[in-house]
Amino acid sequence: MSEITPDVVEAHGLNSEEYERVLNALGREPNLVELGIFSVMWSEHCSYKSSRFHLKKLPTTAPWVICGPGENAGVIDIGDGQAAIFKMESHNHPSYIEPFQGAATGVGGILRDVFTMGARPVANMNALRFGRPDHPKMKHLVQGVVEGIGSYGNCVGVPTVGGETNFHKAYDGNILVNAMTVGVAETDKIFYSAATGLGNPIVYVGSKTGRDGIHGATMASADFDEKSEEKRPTVQVGDPFTEKLLIEACLELMATDAIVAIQDMGAAGLTSSSVEMASKGGAGIRLNMNKVPCREEAMTPYEMMLSESQERMLMVLQPGKEAMAEAIFKKWELDFAVIGEVTDTGHMVLEFNGEVVCDIPLGPLADDAPEYERPYVSPEEYKAWAKVPALGEVAESADIGADLLKLMGTVDLASRKWIWEQYDSQVGGDTMQKSGGDAAVVRIHNTQKALAISTDCSPRYCYADPYEGGKQAVAETYRNISAVGGLPLAITNCLNFANPQRPEIMAQIVGCLNGMGDACRALDYPIVSGNVSLYNESKATGGGSAILPTPAIGGVGLLADHEKMATLAFKNTGDEIFVLGGNGSHLGQSLWLREIAGQEAGDAPKVDLKLEAENGALIRDWINAGKVTAVHDVSDGGLVVALAEMALASGLGCNLEVELSTAEAFGEDQSRYVVTAPAGTELPGAVRIGTVAGTKVLGNEVTALREANEAFFKDWMEA
Repeated sequence: MSEITPDVVEAHGLNSEEYERVLNALGREPNLVELGIFSVMWSEHCSYKSSRFHLKKLPTTAPWVICGPGENAGVIDIGDGQAAIFKMESHNHPSYIEPFQGAATGVGGILRDVFTMGARPVANMNALRFGRPDHPKMKHLVQGVVEGIGSYGNCVGVPTVGGETNFHKAYDGNILVNAMTVGVAETDKIFYSAATGLGNPIVYVGSKTGRDGIHGATMASADFDEKSEEKRPTVQVGDPFTEKLLIEACLELMATDAIVAIQDMGAAGLTSSSVEMASKGGAGIRLNMNKVPCREEAMTPYEMMLSESQERMLMVLQPGKEAMAEAIFKKWELDFAVIGEVTDTGHMVLEFNGEVVCDIPLGPLADDAPEYERPYVSPEEYKAWAKVPALGEVAESADIGADLLKLMGTVDLASRKWIWEQYDSQVGGDTMQKSGGDAAVVRIHNTQKALAISTDCSPRYCYADPYEGGKQAVAETYRNISAVGGLPLAITNCLNFANPQRPEIMAQIVGCLNGMGDACRALDYPIVSGNVSLYNESKATGGGSAILPTPAIGGVGLLADHEKMATLAFKNTGDEIFVLGGNGSHLGQSLWLREIAGQEAGDAPKVDLKLEAENGALIRDWINAGKVTAVHDVSDGGLVVALAEMALASGLGCNLEVELSTAEAFGEDQSRYVVTAPAGTELPGAVRIGTVAGTKVLGNEVTALREANEAFFKDWMEA
């Protein structure tokens, strides 16, 4: 085997202090296999070594939470013996290097996290961030990512029902691709990953192992440079048809009593799956590497352990169930191999060609992995570093209607129809509301219930004020789920930040997490799963270009009766229009300020969490009582953009009976909704502002608004 030199250690992403810890854990020098295993398990992607200290402070429990963070996905009780299982994951660096496969395998990986726990996946979502549309690589990246997401989800037969896509120059050299999956399971058929039972067989199922994806977790834990293209071999290659077979085979085996534990092979492949299973069960593990199904010649234990080939799972079975399990996987034309057993040694032992090639105590690999409380600057120091200008005097809009028309055509508000038309949103027959509404809604098969799902984050708020931005990201999903009539129950997250070793970036992480935590506590809306993606910055774009802080939130809520679901489209001429939550007043960090006034200035809008909870409850009550005909939350672009979006969804216009100032029209104050109701309806707390009428919004024909709104992607992709 190769000699372990300082250069070899550095190439594996370990610093000198961490290598000392490896020496202390082993009591000797590691060999290359052992070094590779420490490297991936101690990467940011697997160990969360820079964020674990702060993640522990987040609220993760509630009476309806069955399983919080620490498993493959979070689990919540949705009544009637059923559970929703969901998680969000990042595939950022792979998608920049190879957009189609990076995005496709991101979808495949998050699907496995969910069905590993016994759930049938019912919905996919995504949260995407790209750089400037005029950047020379960006059209290629957008096309590849969207095609990859659509290809994998469509082929595997799980509907892609919504998400968000934003553009900003900060993502020029490091795009973000965050994928979310939601599944449904029976509460008495949920599967966990803790390996138990001395001598129980450890089984490998799915696709064969290849050389694709080796060191993918380590690559995802470093920033980019000019040589990022050379990292293409670290990007996995996915096969959605095999994944579909794997879902069906796993669910069929899960209907028996054969499985003791199960874990998908995600980041760090066979290494992370085996280490996590054994460490969670307080056990040891012995694997015979000669028995690992390989698709390439002469693969070494190092390559087998670090490969991130897709569509693979690791299981611990009840003794004597191997033949029955093998028959199921062979029927579905998948590999099946008994590759080891559970031991009581507390060590991972790997054998190859009759020799022990790895013997590592599991404690240092998992629970005792490095944890850093990295330094961060104070909020005042951060503000000085961020250089966000104060909001000075802002001239009133010369023409609110003209500004609205221009805003609806900007890249931030432009219709994403070009994207979501490439996704099969109807497969399964249970999608009730897809992209374009406040939240996606998917009926729970053969019931009156439905799940409401939303992904949200406003990175420009998080940059200006990490604490308020973190609060707002959570509150926005809460509002979107409430707007369709769902009771928000829990969130997953994908925390995308730049280099945590920079104190200013660490201040973003801490601020956003503190804001998220306070919002979750106030809204009774716990975090049950998540992912952290750090080092999202690129030296290739010149001088350490960091992304905006982007803590993407995926929220899940429950509609008890899907027939009462609300949508944002205006319904009837003569319906009265109300605003709940007060007038707009806050233009700081607003889209109007940036796109029309040409300023990126001011504080992020504050989130009154008490008001957020009260207004959400009111909206849900009105929807359930059948009082309102349309509901839409007020977010990017403020009140008049919300009205325009309601008009675009219906073809109907509106007459406003109030004079709006610029701030009232475009202010992005939080905790607000626009609702419509039949004439004469009493909605205590809401203020009537007009009626649904005609085909214009603030002087703009709805057809003109639609033409402006749909022009960006059409023109860009056809150019």
